[in-house]
Amino acid sequence: MDARTIQIISILIALIAFAYAAWLFAWVKRQPSDNAKIAKIGLLIRQGARTFLRKEYAVLARFAGVAAVLIFVFLPSPIWKGSVTPNILMAIAYIAGTVFSAIAGKIGIEVATIANIKSAEAAKNGIKPSFMAGFRGGAVMGMGVVGASLLGVSLVYLLTNDATTLLGFSFGASSLALFAKAGGGIFTKTADISADITGKVELGIPEDDPRNPAVIADNVGDNVGDVAGMGADLFDSNVASMAAALIIGGALDLGLGGTTHVAMVFCYAALGLLASIVGILTARIGKNGNPTRALNSSTYVTTAIYLVFTAIATAVFHFSWRIWGACIVGLLVGVVIGIATDYFTDDSKKPVHFVAHASKSGPAFTILSGISYGFLSVLPAMVGIAVSALVAYKLCEPINAAFAMEYALFGISMAAVGMLSIVGMIVSNDAYGPIVDNARGLAEMGNLGEEVLEITDALDSAGNTVKAVTKGFAIAAAGLTVIALLGAFMSEVNTAAAELGIAGITGFDIMNPLVFFGMLIGAAIPAVFSAMLMLGVDRNAQRMVAEIHRQFKEILGLREGTAEPEYDKCIDIATTGALKELVPAGLMAIISTLLVGFIGGVMAIGGFLAGNIVSGLLLALFMSNAGGLWDNGKKYVESGHEGGKGSEAHKAAVVGDTVGDPFKDTAGPSINTQITVVSLIASLLSTLFLTVSLFH
Repeated sequence: MDARTIQIISILIALIAFAYAAWLFAWVKRQPSDNAKIAKIGLLIRQGARTFLRKEYAVLARFAGVAAVLIFVFLPSPIWKGSVTPNILMAIAYIAGTVFSAIAGKIGIEVATIANIKSAEAAKNGIKPSFMAGFRGGAVMGMGVVGASLLGVSLVYLLTNDATTLLGFSFGASSLALFAKAGGGIFTKTADISADITGKVELGIPEDDPRNPAVIADNVGDNVGDVAGMGADLFDSNVASMAAALIIGGALDLGLGGTTHVAMVFCYAALGLLASIVGILTARIGKNGNPTRALNSSTYVTTAIYLVFTAIATAVFHFSWRIWGACIVGLLVGVVIGIATDYFTDDSKKPVHFVAHASKSGPAFTILSGISYGFLSVLPAMVGIAVSALVAYKLCEPINAAFAMEYALFGISMAAVGMLSIVGMIVSNDAYGPIVDNARGLAEMGNLGEEVLEITDALDSAGNTVKAVTKGFAIAAAGLTVIALLGAFMSEVNTAAAELGIAGITGFDIMNPLVFFGMLIGAAIPAVFSAMLMLGVDRNAQRMVAEIHRQFKEILGLREGTAEPEYDKCIDIATTGALKELVPAGLMAIISTLLVGFIGGVMAIGGFLAGNIVSGLLLALFMSNAGGLWDNGKKYVESGHEGGKGSEAHKAAVVGDTVGDPFKDTAGPSINTQITVVSLIASLLSTLFLTVSLFH
């Protein structure tokens, strides 16, 4: 079957995913909800999330407009040097990427802010209906994100038949994801830290007490950070992995004739979406079931279905079994990384227990033990990424001696496609987390009773564990994707070099001073990027804490619960601060890439990307896992262990969670988007870096 037919089938499968998402959305809306207080609070959360998203998208639209003009003028080649058509297509593809990514985030917000109410009220009837409302709400996001990425990539490639234009689409998705993840992360952690410090530590009131002025902003933040932000992040990773595979596969098809390799990319990606649809359909939980086990088992079912589907397709369409093997290696390593992350962050495992026990000796020991286990947790994921890249490379290298390097790099890109193949299920699990977190808050604010709180606590704990797993998965997938993008960068450079009649590149020797120059700078960027985001959270949280203190001081009856706080003031502080802080960090990463490229050329950029990838993956995994560990350590203490709520261990665990919040929800998951953005810029500007640089 030729690539064009498979692309059309991919579009049909994407439309099926949208239809399924619509059915799930309708199912969630049909669930009963009649508590007036919960409906009122739920409306405040929805309005706050919509307000933030509207203001954020207005800022990002201005950035996208400027970027689109620059792309039109300079890419794929300066407008004055040739035909204007490729530049127009590239600019349109870029805008389409930002629009698709924004729509995916908007869909997620709309369903999440309905599903949280339904899940809270369903908990009155037991854990099963509450779990199903939360999970199916998350699944709408899963289907929307992956359906949009597959539809967007298929349409762009079908209309242009040009992988370089697809880079423009991918850059649009990743640039919006970078700012959406960073902005949402700053918002959510500003509110979360402020609510915890003033509520739990200073006033000794419960986590979701409606007297706390930051409590609604905290619930809004769960949606804009973990739903819209993470949705944009995984949309970007999925598009980037397909773009990298299509660039390398397209180059192979050009050299060998035919369209087999491009067809393979679309076939495997479409089957991944199909497997996720089936996996979501099979997700079930018993009346007294374990929500973590239910979420994990549906992931394993999706993995098994995908393995079978792709094996059948490989046999039917006579694809290379070696490339299929590379794809499956990526898929299985993704699952292994998820299991390793689960071990370090699940509150039923020893690392969380050790950190909770250390908290009895004070917050310094909470921080020390959490950081130590966070660093330990990096090894399995880094080894997994390294092994999958090595195995995929060596597995595909012997396919054709004349194209050994191309096949080896195509193998790595297909391992990334394999790892991201079940991203529909991964996004569903991830969006489930903030939905049930909000449901827990709504249950407390709506006074639904201790039994309901126990159920929503169990669902929230599972959500925290699964969120940590999906963050680890997203970071690992981004790691493989950017290794593939490094291959795509080489492919783009060599294509441009052949057109210009100059020598191409075969690799990056670290003894070359230009490569080493780029590597050192590239390694420093994730650390600076993280610091800028976390300082943004710090500054913003201080402003919000001051506002909360003002309200408790000036609003008579607030402490007693006879007056209502001014929730909108806290939402406004979080929104304004997040939008002010998100742009500098993103621009720093983009401008650094441009400076290195125009100073050291393509060799310096090769080193820059290598350093950025290694440093970025290490920091992202460490921060994501350490933050998840502290969060569940706090919840473990709150469930009655090591002294329970109000104990010294609890106060120390809250401090650990406060430090971990910007680790796991702001900086950590934003780094993988930063790596993808700079990799795409490198590929898009490869011709300029090849021809215009201070040193060659």
